Parts: sequence; structure tokens; C-alpha cells
Amino acid sequence: MARLLIVDDDLSVRTFTARALADAGHSVEMAEDGADALDKIRQAAGAFDLVLSDIRMPAMDGIEMARTASKTFPGLRLLLMTGFADQRERAAELDGTVLGVVHKPFTLAEIRDRVGKALAA
Repeated sequence: MARLLIVDDDLSVRTFTARALADAGHSVEMAEDGADALDKIRQAAGAFDLVLSDIRMPAMDGIEMARTASKTFPGLRLLLMTGFADQRERAAELDGTVLGVVHKPFTLAEIRDRVGKALAA
């Protein structure tokens, strides 16, 4: 199906999300923060069908990573996730760059549905 990059500094969230999407048939890679994700995106020449990233992370947050990645790879699809209301507001400034924000905590069904919709967009 699709090649996905899951970015989250929380190992349990990253692993849960990656397993849910791999079980749905996607090829999944993982990164632990925005800087790591940006390295992986560059190494893949932007060849991910979707990058699903947490917003609040150390080193480089998801907003900065999304801005930087979209400048180099303008066709890259990005979907953000967060459990913090103030971070959702920050993501609003990226309208047109990201396909939306997934609210944590989410269920397997919810994340699969949101990723499916982002891939179809």
C-alpha cells in the first residue's frame, strides 16, 4: 500500500501507531523526533506517501520539521498529531502544508481512518 514515516518521541505511541498501520498493509518506518525524521525524508528523497508526526518533540518539533520538509519536498503529505490544545492552534498556521491534526489519544480505527483519508486527499 503506502510508504509511511511515523514520528514521535514517545516509543510506545510510535510503536503502537506503526503496528496499527503496518497491520493495515502499509510499509512503515519510524523516527524519534523531527531532526531524525528530516534525515530520513532527505535520505528517501521525499519518497514517503505520508509523514505522520507528533507536534511536541525535543530536538526539532513537528511544526519545524513540516515547514523544512515541505520547502524541499513541496508534494510531501504531512499529518500531525498532538494531545495538547495549544499545539493544535500552532498547526493551524500550516494550513495547506499539512492535511490535518489527529488528536491524541486515538484508537486503532481512528488512526487508520485518518491516515486513509490523508492518503486519499
